[in-house]
Amino acid sequence: MFDTLAGLLVYQGLGLDPASRVGAALHFFVMDVAKIFALLVLVIYVVGLLRAMLSPERVREFVRGRPDWQARGLAVSLGAVTPFCSCSSVPLFIGFVEAGIPLGVTFSFLIASPMINEVAAVILVGILGWKLAALYVAAGLLIAWFGGLAMQAFKPERWVEEYVWKIQMGQVDLPEPDRSFAGRHHYAVAEVREILGRLWKWVFLGIGAGALFHGFVPQEWVGEHLGGDAWYTVPAAVGLGVPLYSNATGVIPVAEAMLGKGVAVGTTLALMMSVAALSIPEMLILRKVIKWQALAVFAGVLGVAFTLVGWGFNLIA
Repeated sequence: MFDTLAGLLVYQGLGLDPASRVGAALHFFVMDVAKIFALLVLVIYVVGLLRAMLSPERVREFVRGRPDWQARGLAVSLGAVTPFCSCSSVPLFIGFVEAGIPLGVTFSFLIASPMINEVAAVILVGILGWKLAALYVAAGLLIAWFGGLAMQAFKPERWVEEYVWKIQMGQVDLPEPDRSFAGRHHYAVAEVREILGRLWKWVFLGIGAGALFHGFVPQEWVGEHLGGDAWYTVPAAVGLGVPLYSNATGVIPVAEAMLGKGVAVGTTLALMMSVAALSIPEMLILRKVIKWQALAVFAGVLGVAFTLVGWGFNLIA
């Protein structure tokens, strides 16, 4: 449906040639804008209805005091169902630290939240197919679990800014949310507005980058520099993602265009993960909470993990 509508607008309405670079790029852009924003509105609204019953305070109380494996599993699961970018995950990260949850567990949440969420998963299935979506989600869950364990081995509590430890829990009394259906509806609509208000520019940038890649980057160049099984393509993709900033949703169009040009699955996944969870803006925001030593270890752990996952998937493929 979206492909047909985009074709009517671009090829018939604007009179562009489907074989031209501009026509191919604009068709890709229009189709993905319609498809992704339709899915975003639907999924965020439905999840917002369900999430209206859940508060961060209840989550923290539920996780506090549990065995490490249980707390980590809950943190990874929470991260997987929250449609946050890396920067907006920081407030919950602070809340977990305040609640006395081990920092290694909080890092598992911090890795999972921007990389995996139900919004990105649904869009991945709709655009790239369920197999790639399942691979991405499974790899993200494994990295979140073992990445948190790796961070915990470095005893990162010593690198948390002192003011975080001075914050006292329960100083602010939050109003009781409206649990009625009307209240949940208003909450879900507010979620759609808030999340789309935060995401739309990154989604447009991601789709624009994907459209330019799809229409203007020659197949031969892609095959020579990013295609095949050369070992350096995966770490190059991870490094390419660091200066960028988006979330798992915004980077999907770029991944779609890369796969369409013949880039290997592992290389594409490595770029997606790097953009979503290992970006310079995220590091600058996290610096308000943790010191540079922790940031360096965090970036190193994720960089190695993304590279190994990329190599592994390319080897399997």
